[in-house]
Amino acid sequence: MSDEADPTDSSKLSQVRVTAAKCVRCGQPVQPRFRPFCGQRCADIDLGKWFTGGYKVATDEGPDQHSGPGGEEDPEKP
Repeated sequence: MSDEADPTDSSKLSQVRVTAAKCVRCGQPVQPRFRPFCGQRCADIDLGKWFTGGYKVATDEGPDQHSGPGGEEDPEKP
């Protein structure tokens, strides 16, 4: 016999708690088609927040410190 652990020995497996996924907006059970949301409504609300600027990434840059397309400085700015 070998000294390797038997993967079928349940006494040595750690306890893992598995819960159903919940919608990130309202907490209802997730529907696979709309994951990570419960349905079309919560998915649309979240998308709307992205479009209206409801989600923002913090930065130290001022409004005049951004670069133009392709990472190059805007040629119209001095």
